[in-house]
Amino acid sequence: MFMVPTLPKSPAEWHRKVFTLSWPLILANLTIPFVGAVDTAVMGRLADPSYIGAVAVGATILSSIFWMFGFLRMGTTGLTAQAHGAGDPVETIAIGARALVIAICLGLFLIAVQVPFVSLMLTIFPASEAVEAGAASYLSIRIWGSLPLFIYLVQTGMLFGLQRMRETLLLSLLMNFSNVSLDLFFVLGLNMGVEGVAFASLISEWLAVLAGFFILARTLPARAFAALKADLRSRVLNRARLVSLFDVSTNLVLRTFCVQLPFFTFTALGSGLGDSTLAANAILMQMFFFMTYGLDGFAHSAEALAGYAFGAKAPDQLRSATVYTGIWAMGLAVVIALIYGVAAEPLIALFTTSDAVRETALVYAPWLAIAPLVCVWAFQFDGIYIGTTQTRELRNSMGIAVLIYAAVLWLVYDRWENHGLWLGMILFMLSRSLLLAWRYPRIELKIAKPTVAAA
Repeated sequence: MFMVPTLPKSPAEWHRKVFTLSWPLILANLTIPFVGAVDTAVMGRLADPSYIGAVAVGATILSSIFWMFGFLRMGTTGLTAQAHGAGDPVETIAIGARALVIAICLGLFLIAVQVPFVSLMLTIFPASEAVEAGAASYLSIRIWGSLPLFIYLVQTGMLFGLQRMRETLLLSLLMNFSNVSLDLFFVLGLNMGVEGVAFASLISEWLAVLAGFFILARTLPARAFAALKADLRSRVLNRARLVSLFDVSTNLVLRTFCVQLPFFTFTALGSGLGDSTLAANAILMQMFFFMTYGLDGFAHSAEALAGYAFGAKAPDQLRSATVYTGIWAMGLAVVIALIYGVAAEPLIALFTTSDAVRETALVYAPWLAIAPLVCVWAFQFDGIYIGTTQTRELRNSMGIAVLIYAAVLWLVYDRWENHGLWLGMILFMLSRSLLLAWRYPRIELKIAKPTVAAA
């Protein structure tokens, strides 16, 4: 049965709701950088630091490109949450069908252009010959995972919008722990090196997609599937809905480009500072992503709750979703900041046995203690804007933040080098937070109940 939840009424109910939705997402999200951490740690057990660099460069390239297609998840979440809030299960399935068609087409296209794509991407990173060779091998295998990954994004977007967070956790655990197991088997067991890491990711992605279809088929009502099938053309290919989807998607693509550009630039510039600095940044970025994905659990809950409130046209509930998810997110940010502030050295030691890489990473580790307190608000407001599909405002704010980031690098990079890269990243996140907070009241105004004019 397609259950339409009600939003909380009291502070205690809100805290309970946010926690119930968020803890599965936090666990699910933490398994994502855990895979990257295992990739890095496995490569770190090999003799040459170029192995870490190769996986770092290859994974950064694919992450930057794949995250450009994050609109498949984000747009699906916002639209699904709003359809869920409006109590329309048929439209919910139609939203997923539209997104799925786009996902398949994009995945096949990226596979078709893989040769020029890999060649172009490697020219951007001025790494050593050994790093480039390993990255090319990694990319040539991992690119085939674009099709299942894009489908998986649509599946998780629907589950987020339906507030089925535990099912999302199950999918994530299946994909990421199968990835880790295959990592260890291929690399340490079969000595496959960089290629083993790539094959592990590819196989685990397909396993997750198959499980995702099974979960959605059991979650969504059969009567809604039957109703959609009877009116498939007009519901799925509805012109107005398609225009809305493309408008949301286009803005999210531009927003994601703006978000990823600093990370892409960070690795590109860092790769020219030597293999030890590149490896150190790769380790610190894994720790950064642990923080990111942990905090994103509350941001994803904000997406679902804000989208539901927006679809139900309830501005007071939208504000409550913003406040209570923000309280929980800030609490977690403080905890992460304390951990990174006092335990950076043993955490870095988990990733590599190289003394040179450890020493280099410790020089830049203090930036990690600052990051959670700055990034948390950028992530939370991202969730609110995505859930309410206010993607034009999101796009514009991200564009301004990127300009600020570029200005910071222009002013300090030549003198501060890697410290300049980290400063630019922190100020980029701070700019996002302030700009999105400033524009937030406009969202509430869009769904505020009209006042009755005096006679």
